[in-house]
Amino acid sequence: MNLDFNKNEDTMKLALSQLKTRLDKIAVGGGKKAIDKQHERNKLTARERIAYLIDEHSNFLEIGAFAGYDMYEEQGGCPAGGTVAGLGYVSGRQCVILANDQTVKAGAWFPITGKKNLRLQEIAMENRLPIIYLVDSAGVFLPMQDEIFPDKDHFGRIFRNNAHMSAMGI
Repeated sequence: MNLDFNKNEDTMKLALSQLKTRLDKIAVGGGKKAIDKQHERNKLTARERIAYLIDEHSNFLEIGAFAGYDMYEEQGGCPAGGTVAGLGYVSGRQCVILANDQTVKAGAWFPITGKKNLRLQEIAMENRLPIIYLVDSAGVFLPMQDEIFPDKDHFGRIFRNNAHMSAMGI
């Protein structure tokens, strides 16, 4: 019995180590070179903008870090779906925060970016939380633009949801 426990513990520690390694890689977004380029332009990265925005001594709970994981490799990848998103407190109020990651294809939107944004909007509506968008984007990733607008559960739905949230008084 003790041998099984030790084996399970080792397996869990390995899985947690792999998770942390993957999250650390995702947090670098488009890479160190792209981050340095942002800093040279006196611009903050998406994660730095969020840290600057949220209340001091509060935490940011990232949601969807694995969106885009191992996707679009032939286009150079899309870590975190090209956006950093989650929950944080701003002026004492819990909010959904979405920030384009300029280090990933200049913040361009991939199909997974739209899906991630739609999911965060659903969370906001279900919990009546305001959304703060920190936009720094090149727009739609042009080679995949035909996959961004095709139906009601894609890019155009984001504008409809914003109007709906406004009507809800969020």
